[in-house]
Amino acid sequence: MHKWNFKKLKFLRSLKLRLFLIVFIVGFIPCIFMRYAILENYEHRAVSVRTSDVQTQLRILSNHLIAYRYLQDTSSEVINAELNQLSNLYDGRVLIINNDLKVVKDTYAISEGRTIVSEEVIRCLKGENTSRYDAENGYIEMTIPITETVAMENPGKEPWQFDIVRGVMLTSVSTDNVRVTMEILSRQALVVEVIVIIVVFLVAIVLSNVLIKPFEKITDALSQVKEGYKNDPIFVPDYLETEHIGDAFNQVLGRMKVLDDSRQEFVSNVSHELKTPITSIKVLADSLRAQEDVPVEIYREFMEDIAAEIDRENEIINDLLALIKMDRAASDLNIAQVDINTMVEMIMRRLRPIAIKRDIELVYESIRPVTAAVDEIKITIVITNLIENAIKYNKEHGWVKVTVDADHQFFTVEVADSGIGIPSDSVEHVFERFYRVDKSHSKEIEGTGLGLSITRSAVLMHRGTIRVVSEEGEGTTFTVKIPLTYIAVTS
Repeated sequence: MHKWNFKKLKFLRSLKLRLFLIVFIVGFIPCIFMRYAILENYEHRAVSVRTSDVQTQLRILSNHLIAYRYLQDTSSEVINAELNQLSNLYDGRVLIINNDLKVVKDTYAISEGRTIVSEEVIRCLKGENTSRYDAENGYIEMTIPITETVAMENPGKEPWQFDIVRGVMLTSVSTDNVRVTMEILSRQALVVEVIVIIVVFLVAIVLSNVLIKPFEKITDALSQVKEGYKNDPIFVPDYLETEHIGDAFNQVLGRMKVLDDSRQEFVSNVSHELKTPITSIKVLADSLRAQEDVPVEIYREFMEDIAAEIDRENEIINDLLALIKMDRAASDLNIAQVDINTMVEMIMRRLRPIAIKRDIELVYESIRPVTAAVDEIKITIVITNLIENAIKYNKEHGWVKVTVDADHQFFTVEVADSGIGIPSDSVEHVFERFYRVDKSHSKEIEGTGLGLSITRSAVLMHRGTIRVVSEEGEGTTFTVKIPLTYIAVTS
């Protein structure tokens, strides 16, 4: 009991933990992704807007540089004021580079007069804008060409206009304000994230407890059934899964009840069958002992009855022993090549006197010669039991037909009769070792009622199948199908 309770507790804890983790992860992971997606999107958007604003300012300033011929003379106070204002506004640095790659103006006054050769500057001199964001160092570097529109005379037409790149504006703009804003957003997102995690944690606990309750009902019901407190079916329709588990358990429980009832009935039947011959023997022996000077004829008659009862007792014991042997592993089989046709003929020849006594016609039909790898003794028991039953449970002046056939994989032995048949509700139970089809026949017909159980066990040991088709009052047909070649299955 303690072991079961420990396993039950361990199972429920494991299931609850898995449900908790699933709910928690489903709620937590999207929160993490959302946080980083929002921050990443904001950073990209903020850098894009800042770049666009600076580029607009630089284009305006570029026109002023051409108008004031700043590339030739950097003394213009107006332009210098605009450059300083732009540099201070965006907390950056502006370099004015002429088409000889020399720096004519540096708002930091560091690189003036130097030559700058870089890919961005070269591309810009060809008229291409460039922009690069350095997130690690926190700045945006961009280039804007300084272009001058030149008109060329076109006789009789509008003059041609050309844009000539006179220089480059190389600008570095700080993104500290973007970084500060992102840090603020990150802290706020972290607070929200913690709140969401706490909420998800609480929801996960509640949901895991709610979801586990149907399984607790099932385990409690299983525990009660195991301890023997109840045998009623369990119904847990909370979820489709628990309903399926409950249905499966109820089917197993029903099967267990049937087997238990059959086992009890078997014990009762066997006890009765074993006790009846002993009782008869005792009555006969007591009768002989109570009489004096018993005539030889009566003495002989009583002894014959005692011998018959002993034979009956021996038959019951032999059947029980045979049934036990059939439960052993298939390794007990003595496999050899057997002529099935000859074997069936010998069995029918041995049983023919019994059939003649009851005026039952035995018919044998061999479709083709059959040789198979089987245990001859056990297959002989199978066929003998089926033919004996067909004779016992037949009508007077009836018939029994045995047919042997085979294909490239299996051989079949079909035993059909014109007997009393089997009720439809008993057909699926006839092979159960503890099941009796009709209790009334057990008194009228000799036998222990274990024959079909022994037969089925022997067939299964050969990896074969046995099938029955019957109609009450019309007759019964048993079909045995066994592989021609036995293949042992190793564990």
